Amino acid sequence: MSRLTDYMTKDKGTMHFVPFVTAGDPNPEVTIDLALLLQELGASVLELGIPFSDPLADGPVIQRASLRALKGGMTLAKAMEIVPEMRKRGLKIPVIIFTYYNLLLQLGQNQFMEKAKEYEIDGLLVPDLPFEESEALRAACRANELALISLVAPTTSPQRLEVIGRESDGFLYCVSSLGVTGVRKTFHPNVLAFLERVRASTTLPVAVGFGISSHEQVQEIAPYCDGFVVGSAIVREIEKREVTLASNREKAIADIKETLSQKLLLNIEGADNVEEAAQNN
Repeated sequence: MSRLTDYMTKDKGTMHFVPFVTAGDPNPEVTIDLALLLQELGASVLELGIPFSDPLADGPVIQRASLRALKGGMTLAKAMEIVPEMRKRGLKIPVIIFTYYNLLLQLGQNQFMEKAKEYEIDGLLVPDLPFEESEALRAACRANELALISLVAPTTSPQRLEVIGRESDGFLYCVSSLGVTGVRKTFHPNVLAFLERVRASTTLPVAVGFGISSHEQVQEIAPYCDGFVVGSAIVREIEKREVTLASNREKAIADIKETLSQKLLLNIEGADNVEEAAQNN
């Protein structure tokens, strides 16, 4: 948890880039290459998504990525085993496991905690577990120095937001729009007021995801938060190059790097001139 805190609180005034990739899409080797690439491009934290057949929060791009990974045999246990391989190859940034609760139950909470500690995993995000039902899991995470990341949305009541802001760890993940992940031209009408409420409710860093689709949007939210989460813009680039990744991985990774550098990233460490920021489908 200390590594996650260190990365999300350093460089005050800089927007932290929090990318998401689906483990095993299209194979574990590519997932490792992408993690290292994203670190090179300035990522502060990596969200490693676990493929699931019935995702609650994922839009169509990430759903298709999950199907590709599942066809390749990816599981929660196998995805966790990828992390120490990333570390061996030089990954320094924190890694958060993004998984649905059903998969956590199938693996077993105790086994997950043991492996998370052994494999140097820093956080856990379970989008279908309500905060009010997370007390036991949160306690287990804290006992194993793992941050359980909480989600809040514009519809979160002030009273509930106050509790979540006070009791959460790592950072608060703010959902900028309602529904599943997806590119949107505008924010929820109350999103900036919502982010102000979030700021007032917590001392944790605040990151925003869901629906960010332009550099202008990132600039709009920058005064109100500490980071932005990018999912489907990255996953879409992987999908476009699925065949190339199988036949010529080095070229495909280089193409993805060029595309993200030129069209996606904000002015963060590791990235040059950006014309568009996060497209989080």
